[in-house]
Amino acid sequence: MKTLITEMFGIQHPIIQGGMHYVGFAELAAAVSNAGGLGIITGLTQRTPEALAAEIARCRTMTDKPFGVNLTFLPALSSPDYPGYIKAIIEGGVKAVETAGNNPQKWLPALHEAGIKVIHKCTSVRHALKAEAIGCDAVSVDGFECGGHPGEDDIPNFILLPRAAESLKIPFVASGGMADGRSLVAALALGAEGINMGTRFIATQEAPVHEKVKQAIVAASELDTRLVMRPLRNTERVLRNAAVDRLLEKERTLGADLKFEDIINEVAGVYPRIMIEGDMEAGAWSCGMVAGLIHDIPTVKELIDRIMLEAEGIIYRRLAGLGHS
Repeated sequence: MKTLITEMFGIQHPIIQGGMHYVGFAELAAAVSNAGGLGIITGLTQRTPEALAAEIARCRTMTDKPFGVNLTFLPALSSPDYPGYIKAIIEGGVKAVETAGNNPQKWLPALHEAGIKVIHKCTSVRHALKAEAIGCDAVSVDGFECGGHPGEDDIPNFILLPRAAESLKIPFVASGGMADGRSLVAALALGAEGINMGTRFIATQEAPVHEKVKQAIVAASELDTRLVMRPLRNTERVLRNAAVDRLLEKERTLGADLKFEDIINEVAGVYPRIMIEGDMEAGAWSCGMVAGLIHDIPTVKELIDRIMLEAEGIIYRRLAGLGHS
C-alpha cells in the first residue's frame, strides 16, 4: 500500500510504531521495520547520548530497513543532553525522527541538513499547524483515546483527523485507538496517510517488556484506562491499577492544592519496575483505550501482515461492494 507516508520514510506499509518509554528498544524497532513498518527507538529511555548511539548500532545489526528515533523535548529544569542525542541520531545514520513534547524548531536545521525526516506528535490542530509552519515534514495526530499524553482538549480522532485533513498541507498519521485493519482504513478515510500504534505493539512477542504487562493489556477492556495528572495540566492516560487509584484519590482530596511532589511515588521512575520487572502495581503506566481491541500477543510480523490483509479486504470487498448497490 503506497501513501505519502510510505514514500516519505521508504517503508512498505503505512504503519509507524510510536515512541514508548522502556518499550522502544532495538528489538521492537527492528521487528517493526523488518515487517515493513517504521520501527522507533525511544531516545530518552537511553540515559545518555552514548547509550542511544549504542542502541542505534544494535538495531542496525537486527535490520537493514529504515527505522527512527523518538526524541521527547521535556520542559524539565535539568534538561537532558539534547545536542548529544541529536548528534548520536545524525552520526547513527538514522533517517526518521519522531519529536514530541516541546517545540522542536531549534533542532530542525541540523536534522534536515542530515537528510532526516521529522514527524512531530500533536494533540491538536493548532499544534499541528505550528509543526507545519516551523518545517516538520509530517505530524502524528494524537486523539483523546491515546495512551500517554492526550493533551487538554479532549478531541477524539473521529473529529480530530478530519479537522487535521481540512487544515494541514503536510501528511499526517493517526495515533490513538489504532489496532487493526479497521483502524487503518478508517484513518485513511478520515484523511490520514497511515497509523501510529503504541499500545498494540506492546502486546507483541518481540516487545521487550515483562509478560505480565502484555497480559494486562490483553485482559483490559476499553473501560480500564484512567486520566491522571489532569489538575497539573499534564494529563496522562494510564491503565488502572492500585497505584492509579491511590493517585486519583490524592487528586480528589488535595484538589487545587495538588503539587507534583504529592504524587511523585506513583509516577516518577516507575517504568523500569513495571516494564522490566513486571511489578504491575508499582505506579502509573501509559496505555490506550485501544486495550479493549487487543485480544492476543502475536509476533510483530503476524500483526502487521494481518492488519494489511484485513485493510485490503475491507477496501476491496466491503467498501467496493457498497458502491454497486
